[in-house]
Amino acid sequence: MKIDRLIGILSILLQKEKVTAPELAKRFEVNRRTIHRDIENLCKAGIPIVTIQGQGGGISIMEGYRMNRTLFTNKEMQDILVGLRSLDSVNGTNRYVQLMEKLSVGSSDFMEGNQSVLIDLSSWYENVLAFKIEMIRNAIEEKRELEFAYYSSKGESGRQIEPYYLIFKWSSWYVWGWCKKRKDFRLFKLNRMEEVGLGENHFEGRECPPPDLSEMRMFSGGIEVKALFRPECKWRLVEEYGRGCYVEQEDGRLLCRLNFVNKDYLLAWFFAFRDGVEVLEPEEIRQEIKELIERMRDMYA
Repeated sequence: MKIDRLIGILSILLQKEKVTAPELAKRFEVNRRTIHRDIENLCKAGIPIVTIQGQGGGISIMEGYRMNRTLFTNKEMQDILVGLRSLDSVNGTNRYVQLMEKLSVGSSDFMEGNQSVLIDLSSWYENVLAFKIEMIRNAIEEKRELEFAYYSSKGESGRQIEPYYLIFKWSSWYVWGWCKKRKDFRLFKLNRMEEVGLGENHFEGRECPPPDLSEMRMFSGGIEVKALFRPECKWRLVEEYGRGCYVEQEDGRLLCRLNFVNKDYLLAWFFAFRDGVEVLEPEEIRQEIKELIERMRDMYA
């Protein structure tokens, strides 16, 4: 991409006294004419670049120009690399690390194997997820409509959207866009999207409000539950809600008051503890759990 190349050229010029056009062309895999156009664009952006022809010549930033020649500190570059590597873990490529290498010419210390933070955003759905992410990114850049089949608790439906944002939240990936079916902005979970493809139509783009990613906005409901857990469940309560979520009783059981914003998730979460938990309140949730247990008992009788 052009902007990546411009940033890369500027980084090299900030870290080297002089560099030649053929060197830049080889590094960024373009021809010399493209490099000269990039240099012109950097000059138009206010960077005083000097070009000297002939033997011993080259391209450099004007001597005395006051600008920090190390765009980032070593720690900042380390943090950037961690983020870029995490994106590569999703895409299954080395695209972002290669970009980082272009930005790091002349200051390779942080590229050596001394990173102490590793982030892996890949999932069980890595193979299909990478394809969806790449297609959505292309649709956003090209302003192309996106078409897919969507699966939700209300059933399956075909959707056409104008995509605007690709989002990672709650350990999952989402796309935020204008849904032609609902005539409004909607958030779609990538793992529920199938038969994803680029539509034939381009869109002009509309004023797009940033998505509200607060849980109470994203999910309906608001249910406070009082429950007693067996002592052997403590590790999971600490992992998911922290040490302060329970009060230990005289018999060793753990009394919890937890808030849920979705009843389906609430029921699934409690059933994962099997007979390690008893829901005390609210009564309607307790009654629903009893009825579910009765139906399951009949099913397996």
